[in-house]
Amino acid sequence: MKENDVRSLPGIPFLLGVLVAVAVAIWLFASGIGPDPDHDGPRSLAMIFGGIALGILAFISLIGLYTVQPNQSAVLSLFGKYVGTVKDNGLRWNNPFFSKRKISLRVRNFESGKLKVNELDGSPIEIAAVIVWRVVDSAEAVFNVDDYESFVHIQSEAALRAMATSYPYDQHDEDQISLRSHPNEISDRLKHHLDERLTEAGVDVIEARISHLAYAPEIAHAMLQRQQANAVIAARTRIVAGAVGMVEMALQELQKNGVVDLDEERKAAMVSNLLVVLCGDRSTQPIVNAGTLY
Repeated sequence: MKENDVRSLPGIPFLLGVLVAVAVAIWLFASGIGPDPDHDGPRSLAMIFGGIALGILAFISLIGLYTVQPNQSAVLSLFGKYVGTVKDNGLRWNNPFFSKRKISLRVRNFESGKLKVNELDGSPIEIAAVIVWRVVDSAEAVFNVDDYESFVHIQSEAALRAMATSYPYDQHDEDQISLRSHPNEISDRLKHHLDERLTEAGVDVIEARISHLAYAPEIAHAMLQRQQANAVIAARTRIVAGAVGMVEMALQELQKNGVVDLDEERKAAMVSNLLVVLCGDRSTQPIVNAGTLY
């Protein structure tokens, strides 16, 4: 069911008209019950009943008055049939027999609870997200789901679980998307999942971002050790690659400038010494040769 805008009358002029009608009804009733100088009894039964009828009509008309706040809409229905949606702000008036349900169109947000799920590799993780959303179709929010706020919360957690199980926690390949290394891509995928689930309820997801991401406590220590080992291996790999390049450059410069002529055995010794200096964890202590080269 799609939203249909419907016209409403300004409430303040109508309220003033009702007050005038009430005053006239009181005057008619008071005048009608006054003594008739020519006959015993009230002056005019017609005026009495006219005043009562006008008062009842004015009272019923007051039921049609309602207020619409900024960024709010009123969904109108008549005996279970959807009539339309009013978004005009202020005091408004429609048919008194219309039932009216107010729906907030303001931007809202909530943070899901920490969910414990298994990521793509099967490791248990804790994950939570912040969802920013608003209602864009009041009719769908009222008539397509029973409770649209509860629907948003439950479907958001379901979408977060489905998304978390589709990606690994850490990146194993260069082109692989992971929960920890690609926050922007993960947020876009989560928003896409939410849009698919919440469109039926007339809800638009403005933003969805991961607010908490961690390994489950039972494996957190082991995973921390694995991350540290991976970091050490990556650092060592880069150090070795840089050291090999520096050694190669040093040998080329020595040969190019003719500084010293080294045979293969002494080249190997020089390479070994340079790699120890460049790749070692601690500072090396040089040994100065005070004799000849040979």
